[in-house]
Amino acid sequence: MAMGAAVEISVRALLLDMDGTLVNSDAAVERVWRRWAASQGLDGDHVVKVAHGRQGHATMALLLPDRPVAENHADNAWLLAEESADTEGVVAVPGAPEFLASLRGVPHALVTSADVKLCTARMAAAGLALPETRVTAEDVAHSKPDPEGFLKAAAELGVAPEDCLVFEDSEAGITAGKAAGMRVVGVGPRAHAHAPDVVVRDLRQIRVEPGADGSVLVRARRD
Repeated sequence: MAMGAAVEISVRALLLDMDGTLVNSDAAVERVWRRWAASQGLDGDHVVKVAHGRQGHATMALLLPDRPVAENHADNAWLLAEESADTEGVVAVPGAPEFLASLRGVPHALVTSADVKLCTARMAAAGLALPETRVTAEDVAHSKPDPEGFLKAAAELGVAPEDCLVFEDSEAGITAGKAAGMRVVGVGPRAHAHAPDVVVRDLRQIRVEPGADGSVLVRARRD
């Protein structure tokens, strides 16, 4: 496929969100969050809008600021178990298999608000291999939009933050990537409103070219 006019970004590592970026899990996310919203007497549409990109307990803290933290963490454990069991309709974002295949030999990491069980279930349901380097919910003290996850992934890869390129779809994730001092490629329709460095419709618009000097040239074709 010809790339046409493209934005070229030279980096040394790629940091990848999962939900909405590699995996389309919107239907499963909405089913579980709407059940939780109903149990709390909250508007399901509003809850789903807020939930994308954050760990569950962080979303709950935003929605119910006076609620005890222990209750949020208990509900978060329930939420993760429900989401891990519900993979109906979970599929790869268009271009994700080819994109991940192009990263062989390229420093990259998965940085997700899901825990190990959930990210394993969703990536498997989508038919995608898990990157070797992963930062999951268990690995951080602070959820996106805090930059901790991206900074930890950069450190594990041995790459400076400014040499990393983040792929994200949500407001929380894009904010986290920027706060980490990284450039951000927004993937999909949710990304447009949150001012990433470049936006692509899906991963079919991305090409990755490793350089002999350890650099990685990412070409992002814009509509």
